[in-house]
Amino acid sequence: YRFQDAGINAEYGVNHLARQLENQERHVEAVQFYGKAQAYTNATRLCRANQLDNDLISYAMYSTEDDMVICAKYYEETGANWDKAIMLYHKSGQIGRALELAFQHQQFNALQHITSNLDDTVEPETLHTCAQFFMEHQQYSKAVDLLLMAKKYLEALDICIDKHISITDDMAEQISPGKEAEPEYKKVLFERIGECCMVQGSYHLATKKFTQAGNRVKAMRALLKSGDTEKIIFFAGVSRQKEIYVMAANYLQRLDWRKDPEIMKNIITFYTKGKALDSLSGFYDACAQVEIDEYQNYEKALGALSEALKCMNKAKMQDVSTQEAKINFLKRRISLLKKFVHARRTYEDDAEEAMKQCLLLLDEADIETGIRSGDIYGFMIEHYASAGDYQKAYNLAQELKQRLPSASLSYYVNTSVLEAIHRAVGEVLVPEVTATPEEEIEEEIPENLDFRDFI
Repeated sequence: YRFQDAGINAEYGVNHLARQLENQERHVEAVQFYGKAQAYTNATRLCRANQLDNDLISYAMYSTEDDMVICAKYYEETGANWDKAIMLYHKSGQIGRALELAFQHQQFNALQHITSNLDDTVEPETLHTCAQFFMEHQQYSKAVDLLLMAKKYLEALDICIDKHISITDDMAEQISPGKEAEPEYKKVLFERIGECCMVQGSYHLATKKFTQAGNRVKAMRALLKSGDTEKIIFFAGVSRQKEIYVMAANYLQRLDWRKDPEIMKNIITFYTKGKALDSLSGFYDACAQVEIDEYQNYEKALGALSEALKCMNKAKMQDVSTQEAKINFLKRRISLLKKFVHARRTYEDDAEEAMKQCLLLLDEADIETGIRSGDIYGFMIEHYASAGDYQKAYNLAQELKQRLPSASLSYYVNTSVLEAIHRAVGEVLVPEVTATPEEEIEEEIPENLDFRDFI
């Protein structure tokens, strides 16, 4: 039939034809023409009446919401095609009934389809029920999404930790409570987010959440885990808390502060602001040891140890006996260093007196607590070699080898001086075993680095 050519309304004509076909019990064809006429309620009515279940869904999806519900109930009554019934309930807006059927008949694919379109306008309990279903089927990420929609934040975070679901920046912001939330609840929630981020290694995000919770100490701990030195220094500066200053200084001490004056300066500043004078004393002690080990500069080492003693005297340690022991130990080290520094200064005016003082120092039982005996021997050996007393210099070199059998003579005495001494006494200088270039690890320390600049 060419209705347009006949000059009549096409839709009306198709609908009329469908009715004629229905009267003739040509039901399949009638349904098709009802569909073409967009008379979907008639199409679905005829499908239900004649058990055209497969065709029914095609027309019901375009019908009215009320008709969709009627068709969904029809599918329920047939005891089959649960997925179609669920689809129609969902389409008609009866999400609760759709979910109920999906759970009841384990229609997992249908449930996924429904939940993909859910939002926070759905009843929280419905969302929570969906989340539980996904948990049972190991769909943890989907369960977390639904719990977040339901504002079940703490439960969602527990799943994130237990099932290793990564918390993204967007998720963390979604979880964050609004301004209207109770302060105590905000604190608990922000801290919980921070703890989850810590477990997952998202240290910067953890720092942010702990800060929002008002717990700057935990925030600093997270930041320390990140190893972001620049941010650690900045955070310590703006936090202005003693404990945080000390935490930052302790972290910086683990870095190679010898090569970076700025780090050294921050260590001293943070320990000072954090009132951790015992720790600052220990740092000055370490500075002194570097001056001795790396530069053999006992004058600067003495200055650093003097600062260490000042700090230890002012410190307020809980264990007074330990503090007294440290003070006495520092005093003893300073005493030994002063003697060696004095001997070296005396050398210009009275070399022999300087040598006598050095010999007395070598007799000190605890000399190594303050001075490396090898440095004293090296000072004396080079003196006697320059004075032409090679035998005396040679004897001291042998004494040094006996006293420090594992030490390298060339570490304390210039190799050319050692060669001259051995030639003069008729002995052969046995080459010492040194590390190969591949085994050697060289550290470049700035020559202009002066610990006393920070004292």
